[in-house]
Parts: sequence; C-alpha cells; structure tokens
Amino acid sequence: MRIVIAGGSGSLGRALSAVLVQRGHDVVVLTRTPRPAAQRHGVRDEHWDGRTLGPWAQELEPRGTAVVNLAGRLVDARPTPENIADLTRSRVEATSALAEASRRLEQPLARWVQASTSAIWSDAGEQLLDETSPLPVGLPQMTGVAEPWERAAEPARTDHQAVLRTGIVLEAGTPALERLLLLARWGLGGPVGTGQQWVSWIHVEDWVRIVLAALGLEPPALPSGIVVAAAPHPVRNAELMRILRRVVGRPFGVPTPAPLLRLGAALLRTDPALGLTGRHATSRVLDEADFHFRYPRLEDAVAELL
Repeated sequence: MRIVIAGGSGSLGRALSAVLVQRGHDVVVLTRTPRPAAQRHGVRDEHWDGRTLGPWAQELEPRGTAVVNLAGRLVDARPTPENIADLTRSRVEATSALAEASRRLEQPLARWVQASTSAIWSDAGEQLLDETSPLPVGLPQMTGVAEPWERAAEPARTDHQAVLRTGIVLEAGTPALERLLLLARWGLGGPVGTGQQWVSWIHVEDWVRIVLAALGLEPPALPSGIVVAAAPHPVRNAELMRILRRVVGRPFGVPTPAPLLRLGAALLRTDPALGLTGRHATSRVLDEADFHFRYPRLEDAVAELL
C-alpha cells in the first residue's frame, strides 16, 4: 500500500513511518523541508508548501493510496491572536490542499486518517467524554483550532475517513514528556494548579496501532468517523506527577500554583492552559471494535518508555 503522510517528519510521523516501512509499504512524506537521503530510512520525502497544489499531488494517484494527515504547527505557543490564527491556518490550509487534490483523482483514496486532538473539548472538567460528546464553545487555542481543522477534511474524496482525537502522546524524548520529567527531577513535580484536571494520554505504540487499524492494515476494523485515540484510564494531574516522581526517584514534589505556572509559561513562550486544563476522554468506538491497548495504564506506559 502507498501511504502519503502529510507533516510526517515530526515524531509521530517518524514512529508511524518506521512501522510502515518495516512492513513493506511505500511511504511518502509531504514536508516543507525534505531530509537528506541518509535520514529517511526507506521513506521518500516530497516537498510541498502545505497550502497549494503542486507536483506532490501526483503521489496520491495510484489506486489504493491512503493519506495520513498530521500537518500543522505545534501548539506549544503563547495564546496570542496571531499565534492562534497561525496554528489554525497551518492546519486548515494543509488539509484543504490535500482534500482538493483528492477531489481531482479519478478514483477515491482508499483511506484517510485525519489527525485531531481531544483538546477540541477544551477544559471539560468532570465530564466523561467519548466520540458522541458534543463540542463546546471552547477556548480559542483548543476548540477554536481543532474544529476548523476537522471540518477542512470533510470534503476529501475517500472511501473511509477516520478522525483521531488524540490525547497526550507519551513518547521518549518528546517535549511533552521531557518537560514534566524535568519538573519532577528538579523537585517541582507536585500537582500543577489544583491537580484535579484530567489528563487523557496514550502510549505512542498504541497510537501507531490505532492508525494501522484505521488504515485497514491490521485488526480490528474501525468505522469511518470520530475515534478518540486515548488510553482507557485517564488520570488526574496529581496522579500523573506522582507517577513521574516515582520514576525519577523523587518522593516529594513542590506544587506549581496556577500563577507560577502562568509566569513560567510566559518565560517559555507557551500556553498555560496546556497544563491547567484537562478532559476525561475515552473511546467507545475502540471498545466496541475490541481494540486491546498494550499500555492501558499510565504506570506501565511510563515504565516502558523510561
């Protein structure tokens, strides 16, 4: 199978590409900055600008081609109107270009896996969320970015489209995990804010397996539509920090009050809402499809990664 991964040069794209290449698939990564041949490891990089049609669209033409759309700027940015507009534009323009390319094909794409985020529900408090939960009028850097991102994929011409609302992906060496571990090592690994905010998370290996299932490359068969890509046991922030402290050998951690986090976020040029908000999101679709997580609990996931 040919799988075209838009925005596939990031950590998730590399993890997915490695598995696909190992299984003998033809993997093409659409990227603004093609890598040297020595860094591609069996993957073909094709240049695109993430906005307009170009020669890259020819990669979609072979019958049976699938698209995995991961394109978009990282959300690790201050929540200024300019940054929010750029975060949205980087996702919507790339997705719209892919959808337009698909509509020009003689045959529809076999599969389309669309990246999204469980943060589309913004700060959901104690709500128990799944694929049937309605979207709120939410925070601009969460619902305001993710909703138009998903909507831009709707016109794509494909026989099957899965939209993955993904929790925090835990992968060794990535900023999300490394920053939390750094706090724990410095003795600052206590609860963040109230510590009661829910954290929906997933081990990178399980995320890859969900994508493979959505591509029809391994069981179980997943239907078209929304899929919450998150482990079945979310934890509160206080529990997350407790587990990380135990891993790095720090029995105690100083809490991070919300005002201090906001100050630190300003210094790091990031969004304090990433640490102060949360949501309890699990998948009814994966459960009904009998998908089995290899890392359903956070303790096991962190132990394996570290």
